[in-house]
Amino acid sequence: MDEKTKKNSVQPEKDLLNKAKDILDKADDMLDESVEKLKKSKAYGSVSGAYKKAEDFVVDKIEDLEKSGIKEKLETMADKAEEKAGGAFRKLKDFGKNLANKAKDKIDEIAGNIKGKPKDDKKPDNT
Repeated sequence: MDEKTKKNSVQPEKDLLNKAKDILDKADDMLDESVEKLKKSKAYGSVSGAYKKAEDFVVDKIEDLEKSGIKEKLETMADKAEEKAGGAFRKLKDFGKNLANKAKDKIDEIAGNIKGKPKDDKKPDNT
């Protein structure tokens, strides 16, 4: 009996798998048909055309930018800005050095004035 039940249980599994395969094949065929119908539809054609036009437009604009030499112009502008910034930085550096030297001289002058004055511990009499 065990052998008969095994054969019977194996057979329905194969039938079930075959049925599932058939259903899957039919679903695939239906999907393919739907895609074909969609591709033939007017809306799909309109959208495809619009997409192609947009793609061509973007490609044309990119080519225009490349032909215009914008990259070289931007590089030249960046180089000029870098030179001007370098000049301004050098001027600021020199200004800072001059300012520090003047401050040092003023501090030395004040320190010299303080050292040269005698200390008065007494209060002056105004009587």
